[in-house]
Amino acid sequence: MADRAVAVAGVGYTPFTRSSGRPVLDLAADAAVAACADAGLTLAELDGIASHMVGSDSENCQALATALALPGLRFVLDLNQAGHAPCHLVGLAAAAIATGRAEHVLVFRALNGRSGTKVGSARFPGRGGQYRYPIGYDAYPMYIAMWARRYLHETGQGIEDLGSVAVAHRAYAVRNERAVQRRPLDMAGYLASPMVADPFRAADCTTEVDGACALLVTSLDRARDLARPPAVVASAAYRAGPRPGLDIGDHVLTGDYTRNFTEGLRDELFGRAGLTPGDVDVAALYDCFTSAVLMSLEGLGLADRGGAGELVRSGRLPVNTHGGLLGEGYLHGMNTVAEAVLQVQGRGGDRQAPDHEVAVATSGALMDGSALLLRSDR
Repeated sequence: MADRAVAVAGVGYTPFTRSSGRPVLDLAADAAVAACADAGLTLAELDGIASHMVGSDSENCQALATALALPGLRFVLDLNQAGHAPCHLVGLAAAAIATGRAEHVLVFRALNGRSGTKVGSARFPGRGGQYRYPIGYDAYPMYIAMWARRYLHETGQGIEDLGSVAVAHRAYAVRNERAVQRRPLDMAGYLASPMVADPFRAADCTTEVDGACALLVTSLDRARDLARPPAVVASAAYRAGPRPGLDIGDHVLTGDYTRNFTEGLRDELFGRAGLTPGDVDVAALYDCFTSAVLMSLEGLGLADRGGAGELVRSGRLPVNTHGGLLGEGYLHGMNTVAEAVLQVQGRGGDRQAPDHEVAVATSGALMDGSALLLRSDR
């Protein structure tokens, strides 16, 4: 039997807040119910759940199945991965559906990322912490900042190129009712924001929130019978380069700080879909920090080497129409994938990209990560 085509049929959100006052399991359940309702699918039809967490900051899939009173499961996937997981999870759920191992898979991320453990300031000892912490190299923004500084140096770009991402994303966030950062930002305001870890200012850094986001993945045939236009999963790819690290803060063995995982998966991603970077109408790129957007634009072939900042300033390609994780809120990138779905479905409201036949989404910033190509059902 040939593999089935797969699509994302619905998305669901909780409000993004600075203090939910609720257990993570409640947030996950609310997002799951919302995603199924958005698609027009009953909860009882779900037979798969996939999710990810960092340490113990979320709930596992079986707990959510219990909270939702599901009659049974055929597919469960819990990943202990950070922001490189969302596209990977959707790709793995799509593979399960394509091969008949599941019919309807809910992919979710839920956490109290603001009122609970903050990833941006958390320590990740791992195997290398004993060497990092004594010298004060102990926070995740520092790790990404080293990549950003080297990347800017090697590509001839500067602080204003990082700032162009922050300013452009904020302009979208202002128009997004879910976003937590809705105060307008211009370049002068960006340059006036406090320094966090050179070259990052506060406006370069993601906004941690409490909340949840979920996507409903199913076969394309089934999606066509549901409430929303299908966002067809054209291809998915994951890539970790050589020596990807012993723990979340270990990148000292990486050979090139000026490129990220997107360059390694680009040919596979577009080749599987029979598309090229020139076919992309809208991009939803993981942006824990502004530099990740610039690196991913170049790695995916959407911008020339050293030309990502100029592309963002030009506005030729809509990027992170939800305001990104910088503006909407840091749900570890699940909401970024959801935005790509909404754009392909033509449901972006006044943030809708005029052309939206093909969207690319990414999850991850450095050595490893994943990506999706979504297209309309033509």
